[in-house]
Amino acid sequence: MIIRRVIGGALTLLTAWIAIMALVMRFSDAAPAAVVVLPTGQFLAAMPDAAILSRSQVSITLQSDSPAFAKSLYAAGAWLVLPAGLAGCLPLPVQFR
Repeated sequence: MIIRRVIGGALTLLTAWIAIMALVMRFSDAAPAAVVVLPTGQFLAAMPDAAILSRSQVSITLQSDSPAFAKSLYAAGAWLVLPAGLAGCLPLPVQFR
């Protein structure tokens, strides 16, 4: 019973994190790049002008300076766009004293 709650909580947390990251990417272009999860052939054919930073079987990472980049990715057929290249909460490099 406890294991089910832990797994359920972890899945809920993961889903919420992905949803928040997708919303951040959708409504702001603060990220220097974007990860398109599970790009289809239709998306690749209609992909807006962008630099391809990396590509795998499950994602493609793109970079563009165009305004509303995430919106253009969704318009091209992407179903999930996440931010990439963000530094996170800690300034880099982290120095411990």
